[in-house]
Amino acid sequence: MITLTQQGNTLAVAGRLDAAVVKQLWPEVATLVPADTSCLDLRQLSYSDSAGVAFLLELWQRAHSRGQSITMMSPSSQLGKLIALYDLEAFFVEEA
Repeated sequence: MITLTQQGNTLAVAGRLDAAVVKQLWPEVATLVPADTSCLDLRQLSYSDSAGVAFLLELWQRAHSRGQSITMMSPSSQLGKLIALYDLEAFFVEEA
């Protein structure tokens, strides 16, 4: 499971984000990122599978469709491997 903690305009994501967690979170996907969030801090996301990566991109897309500018920053090394594998570097930054 993951925890989402809002700290100012940063939403910190921690824990494991896999297909089972995505399935549990999906009904709430539209409300998980508050309107004043400009950054998803991923440094404490210890594990993500491909469903988790897709979920993060869905959060990003929904925010952008509302006119919100979101940066996904500081992915863990494990997440970084998936980002590189799927050629998604344009959506993630190492540090803000």
